[in-house]
Order: sequence, then structure tokens, then C-alpha cells
Amino acid sequence: MTAPAHTPARPVPAAPAPAGPVLAEGRGPLSRAVVDALRDGRAPALGTTAVLKADPWGEDLHLALYLLYELHYRGFAGVDDTLEWDPALLGLRRALEDRFLHALRTATAGAPETVEAAFGPLLVEPVDLSGSLSHYLETEGELWQLREYAALRSLYHLKEADPHAWVIPRLSGRAKAAMVAIEYDEFGAGHPGRIHARLFADLMDDLGLETAYGHYLEQAPAPLLATVNLMSLFGLHRALRGALVGHFACVEVTSSPGSRRLAKAMRRCGAGPAAEHFYAEHVEADAVHEQVVRHEVIGGLLADEPGLEPDVAFGCAATILLEDRLAAHIRTAWEDGRSALRGSSAPAGTAS
Repeated sequence: MTAPAHTPARPVPAAPAPAGPVLAEGRGPLSRAVVDALRDGRAPALGTTAVLKADPWGEDLHLALYLLYELHYRGFAGVDDTLEWDPALLGLRRALEDRFLHALRTATAGAPETVEAAFGPLLVEPVDLSGSLSHYLETEGELWQLREYAALRSLYHLKEADPHAWVIPRLSGRAKAAMVAIEYDEFGAGHPGRIHARLFADLMDDLGLETAYGHYLEQAPAPLLATVNLMSLFGLHRALRGALVGHFACVEVTSSPGSRRLAKAMRRCGAGPAAEHFYAEHVEADAVHEQVVRHEVIGGLLADEPGLEPDVAFGCAATILLEDRLAAHIRTAWEDGRSALRGSSAPAGTAS
């Protein structure tokens, strides 16, 4: 397959980068209202009816939610930092969250409610990998597809481990000690160059991508934004601490096999040593993390709060649901000869 006309490319900088990511343009009434509010500091001009009518999986809702969540991370260039705790924005965020959370619970109704039932199938690698995106990239993927995948995933990996750190003060004993140990590793064990977000930036550099935090937001479609929003949703609400632990455990349990396949894909396509190293590092690290998070983080949490077991299982089910939706979006685009990046839909080999 020939690369689509709009694969991500490193721009030539014309001026020094602004302090913080650039605020994206709106994709509908919700996200436009948020963008306008962040630019002028006024309350968003939006009623609750607009939120209730919004597609809970759509571009507009997920960009709006992403923008509001980013106020708790690094903010945006030219946006007042004090808006992080603006009551009107927080009220809108809660309404958007309720819409998203209701859709998640509805879509995962009937999913396992015990840790054993939720995680058991994930501990055995499936025989049929035909639907696996990492398997496709390992066996058939081309360099341009690896670049697109990395550009999309950068919205998560450049903040890797940050959303999960919010759960630490909400844990105690075994669960807290184990979670801190894993996060310490994710944050480089005291070495800035080993921070996993830094390793991913090095991967992007090998692939010729822009490494700035949030750079590919405009090109990120709703299925990708939803996977990032899920972590922030769970992380920012103490009531969802069990779901955040379930999400974290699901990521760690499934990471090692997928990372092994992606490391092979990077090597096969000649992506570069740093690109291969990021995933090779996760093969070993996440194999260890998977054991610790299942036995110590989940085990410790449920020893203290056994009533949270359905929440842990829900976090796992929601993660799988959104990852499957993202993989389907990417595969469908590539099979149709299109870029998976938003705004880059020209069929392969055609002019932009």
C-alpha cells in the first residue's frame, strides 16, 4: 500500500514554540464554546441541551472534554492557568463526563464484574491475532503506518503515567506502595532520560515526527481522544479510583505482548534504534509491572475496599472497549487506503 498524501511530517519551525500546546480549533458547538471560553476567559455560552444531544463517542464532545482535561495537565499557550478551577468550565466538564460515562456503562453492560473474570482472558495470548493492530504492524505494516500510529499515540505516551499518579493519594498500604514502585519506574527511576514519555519522544524523533507535547491534537480523531479522556475521567474522580486501577492493570497486562510485536515492526521497517527501544523496554518492564499491579495494587486495594471489585472490572472493560474502537478506526482507514489521522483522508496516492 502506498502512503496517503497526508502522513505526519516534521514542520520547519518559523518561530520559537509558544509556552504550552497550541489551542485546537473547535469541531462542533461544544468544543467551539470551550475554545471561545478559554480564549476570552468568559463562561461558555452553552446550555445543557447541547450536551444531552451530543454524540458520546463523537469528535465534538471528546475534543471539548480533552481541552477541559488539559487544563489539569499543561494547559495551552495564551490560556489563563486560573481557568483550571473555573466553576462554569467545571460544570460543563461534569456534564460532558456524565454523558461519556453513561455511554461507557451502557456499552459495557454485561461485562464481567469480578477481577478474575475480567482479567483471566487477558493473561492468555489469543491464537487468532487477525484483529490485532500490533500484529498487523508487526507482519504487514509500513513505515508510514508506524509514523501515523506514533503520532496518534503521542497524546497519551507524552503524558505516560501522569493520569495514573492521581490514584496514589487515594490508596493505602500494599496498593499504594506497589503503585508508587511502578510509577517510579515509569518516571525513569530518578533518571530524566529514562522517563517513558521521554523515550517515546525519542521514538518520535527517530520517525521524523514533531516531539512537542500535544502537537498532533488537531489530527487526533475521536476514538483516540476517547482513550486519553478515559484516563483523565478515572484519574480526576476519587469515586472512580477502582476503575482507574482497573484501567492501569489492563494496560500493563496487555502491554508486554503488544510491545514485543511493535518492537519487531519498528526493527523490520528500519524505524531506528530509539523507536525500537521504546517498545523493547516495555516488553520487560511491563511484564514485571503486570505481576505487581495484579497481585499488589489490585490485591491490596480489594483487601482494603472489597466493594470496589466491580469498579476495577469496569475499568478493564471500558479500556478494552475503547482500544477496540480505536483499532477498528485505524484498520478501516488503512484498508480503505486512507490516513487514520483526522484531516488527512485523501486516498493513497492522490494529491491533497
